[in-house]
Amino acid sequence: MSAFVPRNTETLLDIAADVIRLLKSANTTVGVAESLTAGGVMAALTSVPGASAAFRGGVVTYATPLKQTLLSVDANLIAREGVIHADVASQMAEGARKTTTYDKTLPTTWGIGTTGVAGPDKQDGKEVGTVYIGIASSTGSKAFGPFNFPGTRERVRQATVIEALARLREELVDAKQT
Repeated sequence: MSAFVPRNTETLLDIAADVIRLLKSANTTVGVAESLTAGGVMAALTSVPGASAAFRGGVVTYATPLKQTLLSVDANLIAREGVIHADVASQMAEGARKTTTYDKTLPTTWGIGTTGVAGPDKQDGKEVGTVYIGIASSTGSKAFGPFNFPGTRERVRQATVIEALARLREELVDAKQT
């Protein structure tokens, strides 16, 4: 049996359900740090019945200083590159794991971070639709992107949520196979 159910027309709820099922089957948890998606990843995960067994919580760090104070994103990195950057996304994901760990003996297993430009204007010299997604685990963190999602502000945000959860699902499948 495959790790997730292939579908011709996969919805956000399908992906979120796969993620929750994979997390639960591995007895693992996830925390989230969002910027441009403003809670969309968390909303998708918690729309799945039984999500509380795997979803720890998260933060929306829309304001840049919150990325530094709540998630420990490096201030020098932000000053040098801006917040729309691969390393910012991976540091946000690491920060999500740390922020949502409430029991040091059971740390949050996975973290997701989203940062990008939803529009209507450029930010930090980056075009609308530019997005990075970070995924962190106990073995380290990685960033995906830059993605260049076309369309309206809402479309960019929606595409980011779908991509973030799809990337986490891939990481969970890979972790299960090792």
